[in-house]
This record gives sequence, C-alpha cells and structure tokens, in this order.
Amino acid sequence: MTSSGARIVPAVHGVKPIERDPDAELALSEDLRRLNSTDELLELAARHALGEGEIAASMRRAVWRVLARRFGHGVRIGRGAIAAHLETFEIGDGVFIGEQAFIQGRVGGRCVIGDHAWIGPQSYLDARDLVIETYVGWGPGARALGSQHTGRPPDVPIIQTDLVIKPTRIGEWADIGVNAVILPGVTVGRGAIVGAGAVVTRDVDPFSIVVGVPAKFLRWRDGHEPSPTL
Repeated sequence: MTSSGARIVPAVHGVKPIERDPDAELALSEDLRRLNSTDELLELAARHALGEGEIAASMRRAVWRVLARRFGHGVRIGRGAIAAHLETFEIGDGVFIGEQAFIQGRVGGRCVIGDHAWIGPQSYLDARDLVIETYVGWGPGARALGSQHTGRPPDVPIIQTDLVIKPTRIGEWADIGVNAVILPGVTVGRGAIVGAGAVVTRDVDPFSIVVGVPAKFLRWRDGHEPSPTL
C-alpha cells in the first residue's frame, strides 16, 4: 500500500508464459479449413462471438486461426470482438483482444499485432496499414486511424474525395491510454506513453510521455532523460 492509498500488484498479462495451444484445437482449425468456405467460417465465428466459457473461446480462436495470415499461440479473444478481413492479419503469441474491440481490416491492407500485445475492450483499429509491436498496451476505447479524405476538390462532399492511406506504427513497449486517438501516419516510439484521451497528430519520441488535445510532450520517462550536451 502506498501513502496515497493505492495498491501495487504484480503484472499478469505481460509476464504470462506462452503455452502451445492444445493439439485438439489445432486439429479443429485444420478440419474447419478443409470443410468450410470463408462465408461459412465467418458465420461460425459470429455464432460463437458472444459465447461464454472455454468452448466458445476455443471456437473463436480456431476460426480466426484459419482466416488469419498468421495466428499465434495463447491468444485470447473477448466476447463480441470483431475483425474484418482477417486474411490481412498477423497476430502474434500471447495477444489479448478485449471484449467488443473492432479491428477493421481492409482489402489489400496490413494488420500486425505483435507478441504479448494487450488490446483493450471497445478499442477501434482502422487497420489499413497498422503495425502494433510487441508488449504494447492499448487502453480500452483507444482508436487508431489509418486514412483521411483529401478534401479536394473543395466543391464536392468531403466523403466523396480520395482517401490518403498512411502507415501507423506503435513501437514495442509503448502504452496507449484509455480513449486516446492515434491519427493516420503517426509513429509512437518504443516505450512511449500516450495519456488518456490524447489526440496524437505527430510522431512521439521513444520513452517520452505525451498528453492533451492535440498531444504535446510532457516529460521523459524516468531514467530516459537525454544526456545534457556539453
């Protein structure tokens, strides 16, 4: 117990060892791949999307494993989590995807979620060209955007103008706060912290802390202050 009354407890997700998924579940995925069309697999995923218990969780993993480009061991997919265009996904080992998260993959896009990443409930990821590296914490409700309209020509509705797709990169060990928004083309550096509710419009330096709307540099993380120049 700290002087403020807060408690400190050990981390769980980030230190949990990865165990190979059961052979029976891997065999189930192979059977599903052999016997079902893509539409049938999507229907099966929807049928088990809200189910509780290990059977439903195992079915979600089995279907995602078939549809994804790569799917690791020890992945947990919460109830109501939705993914579009799973064929563009590369999901690492030990990834957690929280309840009601929506990962909007795109035709011809790329979505990489690295080992041990934690994607909070009700997150939204516009995965046109998105890489989330290893050991990233993604707060509940946080969003990553991957494109924006040009707004040109100005004499037509903006929604009718072309889209500019920009790569969004979240470096390893970074932590994205609750309800933060990462705009297209932004790179969040290794070990950086993005404060809750921040709107990040430009790149974030490694091991820095940014807060606010738009997000601005607050300070360096302890022990990572740049050395003074002579």
